[in-house]
Amino acid sequence: MKHITLHQLEVFEALARSGSFTRAAEELFLTQPTVSQQIKQLTKAVGLPLFEVVGKRLYLTDAGKEVLTVSQGITDRLSQLEMTLADFKGLKQGNLRLAVTTTAKYFVPRLLGAFRQSYPGIKIFLKVTNRQRLLERLTENRDDLYILGQLPSNLDINLCPFLENPLVAIAPHNHPLAQEKNIPLQRLAEEPFIMRESGSGTRMAVENFFAQNKATLKVEMEIGSNEAIKHAIVGGLGVSILSRYVLALEGAKGPLSILDVEGLPLQLHWYVVYPATKQLSIVARTFLEYLLDEGKFLAAQVDLDIRNSNETSTTRQK
Repeated sequence: MKHITLHQLEVFEALARSGSFTRAAEELFLTQPTVSQQIKQLTKAVGLPLFEVVGKRLYLTDAGKEVLTVSQGITDRLSQLEMTLADFKGLKQGNLRLAVTTTAKYFVPRLLGAFRQSYPGIKIFLKVTNRQRLLERLTENRDDLYILGQLPSNLDINLCPFLENPLVAIAPHNHPLAQEKNIPLQRLAEEPFIMRESGSGTRMAVENFFAQNKATLKVEMEIGSNEAIKHAIVGGLGVSILSRYVLALEGAKGPLSILDVEGLPLQLHWYVVYPATKQLSIVARTFLEYLLDEGKFLAAQVDLDIRNSNETSTTRQK
């Protein structure tokens, strides 16, 4: 047992979590032969099989379950040690691991840039993923903090709203509705909609909004990328309802317009969350406080940028 390494245990945990050598290799940025070799060496050190194959999936043996329990305990202790040492060092150095949903990528880097200038010794790891993957990471406690727009209903978490997340109707700047005011929701519902995939936070909020107003959402295209949706709108394939932050970098000459629709924008929020039992490191606590303080200033700046862009677009149409 003394020949077991931390790297072997890390690979073992990834394999136990994913049930696949391929996915474990992708998660750890290793080759599949490297993963296989590490597991082979660990199995030899333990002296018992750690996995059994049923169909095409791997399952832990009783010995494997015991090794996983001990491995996770070691990982937790090392994480606690890391936090303790970071506290000793103050904020001169340390790690910050963030996971955010795809729409949050439009503003989180701006917040991180200012934070990094204040604390240049902090190494930042940012994972951008969809809501389902983010909730999996949250359940597995793989990051320090998580940013999303739609809260989970089945997880024990601490949460802090830190930024407004208005959802707006978006169309090409030459769309017939772009120059109208107070458009009835039923009129908007007649348009073909391009929406995010089922299960996304934005999709859930929009579907609830239409259901509450007894309107039928006519989804003609599903796309798993905000950028691709914007291109589809520009191409005349339909309209959509997205976070106003997806327009943050469009500029005054952007090809998209925000429609003036009754009941919109939907006033939602961005939340920063973490497991209820998690002890935040001094780095994570400092970034959380920074988010709560700086979020409102970012919202005001982005809102001004987008409003100016949309007003310029409207003037150009006239």
